[in-house]
Amino acid sequence: MPMKSIFQRPAWVAVFAFTAAFMWGWAYPLIKLGFDEFQITQDMTGSKMLFAGIRFCLSGIIILTIASVAGRAFSFKPHLPKGKMEASLFLLLFTLLNTTLHYAAFYIGLSHSQGARAAILNSTSVFTLVILACLFFKSDKMTVRKIIGCVVGFLGILALNMDGKDSGAFTFLGDGMIIINALCGAFAGLLTRGVGKRVDVFVGTGYSLAFGGALLIIPGLFMDGSLPHITVYGIVILLMLIAISTVGFTLYNKLLTCNPVGKVAIWNSLIPVVGAVTSCLCLSEPFHMKYALAAALATAGIYIINKGK
Repeated sequence: MPMKSIFQRPAWVAVFAFTAAFMWGWAYPLIKLGFDEFQITQDMTGSKMLFAGIRFCLSGIIILTIASVAGRAFSFKPHLPKGKMEASLFLLLFTLLNTTLHYAAFYIGLSHSQGARAAILNSTSVFTLVILACLFFKSDKMTVRKIIGCVVGFLGILALNMDGKDSGAFTFLGDGMIIINALCGAFAGLLTRGVGKRVDVFVGTGYSLAFGGALLIIPGLFMDGSLPHITVYGIVILLMLIAISTVGFTLYNKLLTCNPVGKVAIWNSLIPVVGAVTSCLCLSEPFHMKYALAAALATAGIYIINKGK
């Protein structure tokens, strides 16, 4: 019996999935701090796209550079079922959903919403992906445990939104964009395994971030986007966001290619908890005890879905 990859061993899957979720949770306050430091206001859509594009393009270039140094194959895998044209179009679709459309909606939505509120809404992608994976992959069968785990995790989202009048009413540019971003993320997660069948997953991740980021930079520049106020602190924030993308996407996409999607995706239910708490700490948003309740429910949902029979 061949030895399992480190990305398939339960303990390491938990460590890597938690690391990705924890890092992505920190992205919420860092992006809003970046907006403030670079003096990007709500109406500066082009600047938001430029800011996002620079982050993801550089992250993709870093991943591709590491892949090149490590000697990974950049070409499509041999014996593609439908040829190189289909593989190219598939990778383009993944790039648009995983990076370009995903983060265009995210950066616009986050600038019109509180960090904690955005983190809560964005976690709908977790349960959407778990359900979609059960519909499309034989290895992800719908079970009573998954249903209960999703319900418990979703209760965590509801707990975060209890008595949420102070966080504002639903708006399309705020909540609407965050929901669109969440759906893009869920469908991109569904496509990740297909990317791994067509090209090395690290290379595919690098391509999607580099080209997806470029597709954000170009329209951002055409919309007169700029970074009006560049400071050392702003550059540090940008570098931290690049690191989050580089490490988070590399770990998460690799895990999705060699494990049941539901068991990996459910860890992302921790993102809203981390995002809400860090937003309170870094942005002086009010802290509520419901965040502790949400953390307990999210953790319970993860345990229920991942525990053995």
